Amino acid sequence: MAILGALALTLSTLTAPAFAEPDLPADGAGLTEAQLEAQAEGVTGIPGENEISRSRNMVRVGHLDKQAPLDSTQTDIAFQDNYAFVGNYNGFTIYDIRNPKKPTVKSQVLCPGSQNDVSVYGNLLFLSTDSSRSDNSCNSVSQPASIKESWEGIKVFDISDKSAPKYVAAVETDCGSHTHTLVPAKDRKSVYLYVSSYSPNATFPDCQPPHDKISIVKVPVKNPAQASLLKAPVLFPDGGNKGRTGTIETGYTTATSGCHDITVYPQLDLAAGACMGDGVLWDISDRENLVEINRVQDDAHFAFWHSATFNNNGTKVVFTDELGGGGAATCNEKIGPTRGANGIYDIVGKGKDRKLVFKSYYKIPRMQADTENCVAHNGSLIPVPGKDIMVQSWYQGGVSVWDFTNSSKPREIGFFEYGPMSGGAGGGTWSTYWYNGYIYSSEMGRGFDVIDMRDPRTFVAKFFRTDELNVQTQGNFYRG
Repeated sequence: MAILGALALTLSTLTAPAFAEPDLPADGAGLTEAQLEAQAEGVTGIPGENEISRSRNMVRVGHLDKQAPLDSTQTDIAFQDNYAFVGNYNGFTIYDIRNPKKPTVKSQVLCPGSQNDVSVYGNLLFLSTDSSRSDNSCNSVSQPASIKESWEGIKVFDISDKSAPKYVAAVETDCGSHTHTLVPAKDRKSVYLYVSSYSPNATFPDCQPPHDKISIVKVPVKNPAQASLLKAPVLFPDGGNKGRTGTIETGYTTATSGCHDITVYPQLDLAAGACMGDGVLWDISDRENLVEINRVQDDAHFAFWHSATFNNNGTKVVFTDELGGGGAATCNEKIGPTRGANGIYDIVGKGKDRKLVFKSYYKIPRMQADTENCVAHNGSLIPVPGKDIMVQSWYQGGVSVWDFTNSSKPREIGFFEYGPMSGGAGGGTWSTYWYNGYIYSSEMGRGFDVIDMRDPRTFVAKFFRTDELNVQTQGNFYRG
């Protein structure tokens, strides 16, 4: 087994796939920069309801609608071998992606709870529950968080049989588990889960303010039934960002009361946290004790620090801003290009003196309809040597592939999007990740998409292979 945060992706000896567009040379030979940019030109304007708009280099090659009983909101994705594990507010689905153009459902696990963020490690799958339930079983029902006996937190499944996963353990965590980040122990005998949660309330016995902390769950790999809460360290002893009131139109900043998401780079002993009102860089040399290196704020532009992505060299961090909580139309002229966007930061200096230095914002350049919820969301790097290229979800703004090799001048090089949902409903793509030659997208309302990017600038990435991928557990693509 190899996970992206631990072992390098290796260069496959497979023959390069044939492209359907003969005017798109596989190696880019003879193409000028202007011609490369022209390949990213798509349909102008906003597509019609449920129509597809895309750049020439982005082709949907596979799709599956959601299937009952997991026909609620689709969420995050993890990968292992020929399988994609997709969270759903009703549980999780295991897709067989042996043939990316014809994905099939291997199995579904009904286990309701909001978020159901997923990660995998060997024969184990971890599931976040971030809604108050009557108990920790998969037969639980919604129950107010004001009741002490209510439960939310981490669930552990054995996925050695992909057709029949088994529920083996549960660990309750304060304020639940909105997201979690898998961090292998240095001896590989256990894994840690950095559990992020937020929004405490004085009436919630298990989610008391100020909640300036995360929860660390430790899971013995050979005995996952012994998973337990190791500790809940306070990461913001000063309380973090105090917040700034305002509206989506005028701007606001969410006060820090925990973290939304943490991304780790175990090989470099680094973690980057998107923590509501703060962006943070930590030293995780000691996996059980995070040590702050640097913290940044951007009250003028960032409303809610949502997620983080390192570049391959670990010299940059892309932070996302989830303005409007993912439910608002923020990709329009009224909101502008610098809010609800990505913030690109270079990491400068060495050791404990490293700093996060802001370089620029990136937001999709295509205006969306006023009915379309759109904001920066989950994405991953595309493994192109010497380049910093990322594919990313933007809810109803669709899928964007963008290059931030020049931190100060990011640019979009490909996109794929659907038109507005019927009746102005919310939806769009939650997570979009590159895995073993293809782009996979978890569409909240429509299901599971597979996209082939046919572009010489990313062509080499089609040769890289890994047998396990949790996007929030990053590693170097090119060496172990």
